[in-house]
Amino acid sequence: MRYSIADAARRAALALVVSAALPLAALAEEAGEKTDVSSFTLDNGMQVVVIPDHRAPVVTHMVWYKVGSADEAPGKSGIAHFFEHLMFKGTSTYTNGEFSKAVADVGGNENAFTSYDYTAYYQQVAPSELGEMMGFEADRMRHLVLSEENIETERQVVLEERRQRTDNVPSAILSEELNATLYQNHPYGIPVIGWEREVEGLTHDDLKAFYDRFYTPNNAILVVAGDVEPDEVRQLAEKSYGAIPRGPDLPQRTRPMEPDQKTARSVTFSDPRVTVPNLSINWFVPSQRRAEKGEFEALAILSEVLGEGLRSRLYQELVVKQGIAASAGSYLQASAYDYSGLVVYGEPRGDADLAAVEKALAAEIERIKKDGITAEELETARKKIERDMIFARDSQVRTANIFGATLATGGSVEDITGLSERLAAVTPDSVKAVAQRYLDLSHAVKGYLLPKEEEKRS
Repeated sequence: MRYSIADAARRAALALVVSAALPLAALAEEAGEKTDVSSFTLDNGMQVVVIPDHRAPVVTHMVWYKVGSADEAPGKSGIAHFFEHLMFKGTSTYTNGEFSKAVADVGGNENAFTSYDYTAYYQQVAPSELGEMMGFEADRMRHLVLSEENIETERQVVLEERRQRTDNVPSAILSEELNATLYQNHPYGIPVIGWEREVEGLTHDDLKAFYDRFYTPNNAILVVAGDVEPDEVRQLAEKSYGAIPRGPDLPQRTRPMEPDQKTARSVTFSDPRVTVPNLSINWFVPSQRRAEKGEFEALAILSEVLGEGLRSRLYQELVVKQGIAASAGSYLQASAYDYSGLVVYGEPRGDADLAAVEKALAAEIERIKKDGITAEELETARKKIERDMIFARDSQVRTANIFGATLATGGSVEDITGLSERLAAVTPDSVKAVAQRYLDLSHAVKGYLLPKEEEKRS
């Protein structure tokens, strides 16, 4: 079963923004080599990014489609994720499973994932196999067989995935309800996997129309990272992807926007399978694409200081000093087209109750709004981001993810390579300003996951 990492990706706590904090070339110099990122566009509109990395004879080949669950028509939820499954069925050229067998036969690996804003497919193989991977991937871009048999088979797989990963997992049930409460108007409030009854109702015509509209070269990004050279990738890409006719030009992505939040709301889910209660405090903030200049970078530093890691304020105060929490922290959901989530969370330890944890979380939120952060905390946060990037550079897949997710959500290569300069421009005052602007408890959505017998204390 293919896995969908939409929720995990959105909860990666700066996984992509932090990982993109330094120019890739600077990090390659740390490793003793020079890396130049190349970007070009094929005649049919397909954007190509090449990230040479000659440390090992491996290449990561990724195709990103600029379509996710937030682009689905009303009443058609789950269709983007449905294709994550259908794309592994046969085409008019290759039989069902032939692509996957070819990847396995050369010792490679493959997968796919869907988010609110994009759908991506990748293979990791030896460089000598890159041309074949491109041929297979280009073929299924336009020649997928959407037979009734394939559709019904994968529909049951998707519904079973939903039952296993959402309907039977207390934390996933709460997460789904939290998103639906946080986003009152925007499609980020609809689960990526879709609502069960709407997935059941998707028709062949629905799927065919979606495929023809969005699975085109001019709505796709090719990212190749590894032991390759740009000229080689260009030749292979022109031979395979370049032969595909350009699809219809799509209008700029527009979704219903969220109204200003005016109330505090809460969602509570109790279940006998929950052994330890926990809570989260949730806000949405502008995505990097929509934020005012410097604002998203300040939010990144804010989250880092407040709750990222063992030295963060929340961990030190609630876990180390007061000893009332087993865990406490925050994260900023990155690489989104419209909105990013900012989340603060905590879980009580021992005899401490959830009310005490909630009170302590609120106190730290108010303290950072009132007093801001110190210059030392700012510098420590920057250095941590830089170290995280150096570690991220060791993963070809993660590097390719950084570029693919950024480009698929309206960013550019320059947004990545120039981020270190923007982070350097963050000041304690700018961090305090975004804390005061966005960390408003009277406009937050709180989520409580409780054992069945426990009542939430107000």
